[in-house]
Amino acid sequence: MKLPSAAVAASLVCLIVAPVFAQTAAPSAAPGTVPVPAAKRVTCLATTASLKGQDKRDQMQLCMAQARIDCLKQAIDQKVVGETRKSFIKTCVGGDATEQH
Repeated sequence: MKLPSAAVAASLVCLIVAPVFAQTAAPSAAPGTVPVPAAKRVTCLATTASLKGQDKRDQMQLCMAQARIDCLKQAIDQKVVGETRKSFIKTCVGGDATEQH
């Protein structure tokens, strides 16, 4: 398993993608909430890039589950509720929040 190179790749992707997302104006989920860049999916893709087959699918699923948990924690901290929370998490993760790979 080439985990260190995957971590380096993920770091590079974050360094490249973060400024792009920072420049785009994301719609605010609710008054008082902080827009969150949708780079978590990109990070998961980068960290699993060196893996193949079932290992890649398993790691991608774990990474996306952790991303959803992180986004849920942000939504709770910002007191986002209801449909707005669902939309917030989807935007935060960077795609369909219920999608499994």
